[in-house]
Amino acid sequence: MKVDEKCDVYSYGVLTLEVMMGKHPGDFISSLMFSASTSSSSPTVHNTLLKDVLDQRLPPPENELADGVAHVAKLAFACLQTDPHYRPTMRQVSTELTTRWPPLPKLFSTIELEDELVHRNVNG
Repeated sequence: MKVDEKCDVYSYGVLTLEVMMGKHPGDFISSLMFSASTSSSSPTVHNTLLKDVLDQRLPPPENELADGVAHVAKLAFACLQTDPHYRPTMRQVSTELTTRWPPLPKLFSTIELEDELVHRNVNG
């Protein structure tokens, strides 16, 4: 395994999900990786709402906070791309985090994980 900036980006994605989920996302990430390696979505991804993966000890985010949570989740998933070439750089992550995000196209409570995942053909 080559250790470079793309490893740092992957680690950022793991850490971000851990904070958002309130627990280590190891099994969750493994399920995402399995889903990415097959043509069909795994049960973890298919029809799973983003709000259901977040730390349930916290109230659901609302308004601009919901926008931010959804965008940070999407960024974290981009950092977890199986192929390091499709991951953003830390500079891109930093830029994205400091950019004002547009409002969500739909209610936060209806966003599915599939909406948040950056698929290889979209990124590349």
